Amino acid sequence: MSRFPDADAENTLRLIGPDPENWVPARPGIDHNVAVIGGGQSGTTFAFALRRAGIGNVTVIDGADGPAAAGVWLTRARMNKLRTPKTLVGPELGLPGLSFQAWYEARQGADAYATLDRIARTDWAAYLTWYRETVGIAVRYRTKLLRIEPQDGHFRLHLDIDGELRTETARKVILANGVAGNGGPAIPPVLSRNLPAHAYAHTSQPIDFAALRGKSVAVLGGAASAFDAAAVALEAGAADVHLFARRATIAAVPVIRLRSYPGAYDNYYALPDALRWQQALRFQRDGSTPPVDAITRVTRFPNFHLHLASEWSAAQLRDGRIIAHATDAEFAFDFAIAGTGYFIDPGARPELKDFAEQILLWRDRFAPPPGDEHEGLANHPYLGAGHEYLEKTLGQAPYLRDIHVFNPAAFVSYGLPVGDIPSFKRDIPGIVRRISQDLFLADLDAHAARINGPIAEDFEPALYASAVRTPAARAAAE
Repeated sequence: MSRFPDADAENTLRLIGPDPENWVPARPGIDHNVAVIGGGQSGTTFAFALRRAGIGNVTVIDGADGPAAAGVWLTRARMNKLRTPKTLVGPELGLPGLSFQAWYEARQGADAYATLDRIARTDWAAYLTWYRETVGIAVRYRTKLLRIEPQDGHFRLHLDIDGELRTETARKVILANGVAGNGGPAIPPVLSRNLPAHAYAHTSQPIDFAALRGKSVAVLGGAASAFDAAAVALEAGAADVHLFARRATIAAVPVIRLRSYPGAYDNYYALPDALRWQQALRFQRDGSTPPVDAITRVTRFPNFHLHLASEWSAAQLRDGRIIAHATDAEFAFDFAIAGTGYFIDPGARPELKDFAEQILLWRDRFAPPPGDEHEGLANHPYLGAGHEYLEKTLGQAPYLRDIHVFNPAAFVSYGLPVGDIPSFKRDIPGIVRRISQDLFLADLDAHAARINGPIAEDFEPALYASAVRTPAARAAAE
């Protein structure tokens, strides 16, 4: 184990050299060249990548109270281990000294890393804190985006900064704001319409699991977040936990893995619309697969009960308990948890309300063949080559190209749960390149003047005059 655990990182930063100077010309009335919405793993990585691209005046904002509450790893994430392989490129973006492996080996040793199957969630959270501090990314916490207002050539960002309303301006916006960034939690109507809010929670919300000790708990959903919530409830001492899944079996086919090789991964955006739609539809039909350890984590409890092909048809609160009617029987519970994922609908986000109706959606661009329709997929924005929004009607909202989407709303267009670790290697550099190009071309006159400007000579002819052989000098020598 290294006596200097950050030596690799320090050497990496030394070898890549100082950050380039900010080459983006200042514009009157513009506070930020880029505003990154979200200060978790995605937002901090974007800030570092933009800085290395010479793009200055970048701000990263997050509504959380502080680093521990930003992102998901110490809040709503309840798995013991990450679901992705430890070898995937993450925030280091190809710089080995900034990788999780370098961080972990410096603290635990190379042998410990070699025997690690997948990364512990708390280790990943600690690594992200170290990464943010090591590369020097300042996140503005307690800063919530309320509204994006398009102006001539830029955006007015309406912010709530620790309770104070303020407006700042930016030329580019990156939505690195997580799974609900273009929609919200998908809560089954059987819960939201029939039960009071205190009787249930979505896995995206804080849940007082200690209060569930000795209680009977229902979990709706069959993907990883549902199993994780069931596990935490059991570990907290719940009397029993019943998990209700609509499918006849738990999804076990990892569809996305089939397209993880470089050819498909790197070129996915170039696929025809029909093939991208078919791949997204196949994922929806086959389902999101929970990892093996998420299942074994709950099945070791004798008071865990799995109900397959079982969907709640009705629910009501009676004498303080939830009376639920499922496919196979009637049940009584003290609390219900919805591990039912998220929906995509830009119109549901208040910060996007000024232009949500102008955003091109997949439903506007692609008509699937009969039998392959899917309302949820059709609501995804149809994104451009730089993850930017596109206009539904050409010429009515050209500013949309300056908002770049790095959250799961990009799934149909880019084939991955964008914002998760697997999307970092391809999509963050691609978005940064596009932002760089857009900012450069938007100020082309200034850059043309700069690159055609006068250049001082590095030296004068006197430096080599004594070695010049003129014809007269050659004749005299002969």
